[in-house]
Amino acid sequence: MDLVVANAENAAGGNGLTKRVVEDLYSTGIDCLTSGNHHWDKREILEYMQKDGRLLRPLNYPPGTPGQGSVILNLDSDRSCGIVSLVGRLFMKSVDCPFRAAEKEAARMRELTSTILIDFHAEATAEKQALGHFMDGKVSAVLGTHTHVQTADERILSEGTAYITDVGMTGPFDSVIGVRKDQAVEKFLNQLPGKFDVAKKDVRLNGVVVDVGDDGKARAIKRFELCWDEVENVRDDNKRH
Repeated sequence: MDLVVANAENAAGGNGLTKRVVEDLYSTGIDCLTSGNHHWDKREILEYMQKDGRLLRPLNYPPGTPGQGSVILNLDSDRSCGIVSLVGRLFMKSVDCPFRAAEKEAARMRELTSTILIDFHAEATAEKQALGHFMDGKVSAVLGTHTHVQTADERILSEGTAYITDVGMTGPFDSVIGVRKDQAVEKFLNQLPGKFDVAKKDVRLNGVVVDVGDDGKARAIKRFELCWDEVENVRDDNKRH
């Protein structure tokens, strides 16, 4: 039994999401898409998000925000998994408390499933670590996103929750967190507003694999990084088999 979850908030050319991009991602075998603070930079996604229960916006956005912040998906072998999308508050826009939102939603989901995954889209390392410890034993995994740089602190917390501060970025690594190096450097030098373009070279895929038992506790977490040629080889192997 496998479940693939991806944060896709900047999948449309490095900025937001579109219906076509979402459908393309689903066609690769992704089961659920989480997001963050940029997913509706392209306004067309607002209407689509109302209809697609697998495309999540952060749960702790204000009431009335389009879309939903969590979902429970039925898997093989009579198992299910709850997925929760959250956004942080430190160095981000003002939203509802992610800690209280996570605790309340996890309690609701535990009545329906033992396996629960949280994508915590946040800037501050301390906020991510604090949420991981706060939710330890209440969910199967707390996985950080947003900063585009994969961290090396993956571990199983004391009560059985898998944790990593940031799963990393899927995109061009010959860049500054995905954008052209010259444009990013220029912005730091002159502090003037300017347009950022997505870089093109050295595309890699970052992520983690989490093994969860029937009791909902994580047994292992392993981060990975694949260069694009490796990704293409995996896709070709899957097609042959």
